[in-house]
Order: sequence, then C-alpha cells, then structure tokens
Amino acid sequence: MQIRLKRVYDDPAPEDGFRVLVDRLWPRGLSKERAALDLWAKEVAPSADLRKAFHHDGMSWQDFETAYRAELAGPAKTAVASLRAELAGHAVVTLLHAVADEEHNHALILRDALEA
Repeated sequence: MQIRLKRVYDDPAPEDGFRVLVDRLWPRGLSKERAALDLWAKEVAPSADLRKAFHHDGMSWQDFETAYRAELAGPAKTAVASLRAELAGHAVVTLLHAVADEEHNHALILRDALEA
C-alpha cells in the first residue's frame, strides 16, 4: 500500500485512491461534496489538548511529535489498528489534512505509524 499526504483543500484526483481525512475538526469552509472523502478517521488525529498546545500555545515541533507518537501508541492505539485494517485492501491511500505547513503536520507522523 502506498500512503500519500495531501491538503484536504486541494482538488480531489483519481490518483488519490482511498481518501481519508485525519483531522479531528471538520475543515473550515469545505463542503462534504468537495472533500470527496471515503472515510473520516478523527479518532487518530491529535487530541484537542495536543492540537491546541501546538497550534495556539507555541509547543515546539519536536515536543508535538513526541507527544503525538505517544498518543498513537497509547490512547489511540486501537483506532490506529482499526484504520490500518480498513486501509489494507487499498493500493493507494491519501491521508488528508487541513494544515498549511507541509513539513510540520500530524499526517506525516500518522503515516509513519501506519507504515510501521
């Protein structure tokens, strides 16, 4: 399985394969039709407290990455396993996120966890 990353605001494309939104909150201003999702896996997104600490309270990327990996291995472990099972039958999966920063976002970390 190939796992790609893409901003949910970018236009859907046939090469996206199975499209999964991995944000806890619905993206502002985006209709469900335009999002063209196959699945919304909000249970694997960072917790509300962690998201707030990173995006609003100035948590460093390194601290966020460590804390999010701990969430994925702890409280969200069952959700990650369920998502991995759901994705198993798809050749291409695109994890969709609303974060503008392509180098520092939770989807990068989640992809690593799913591929492990």
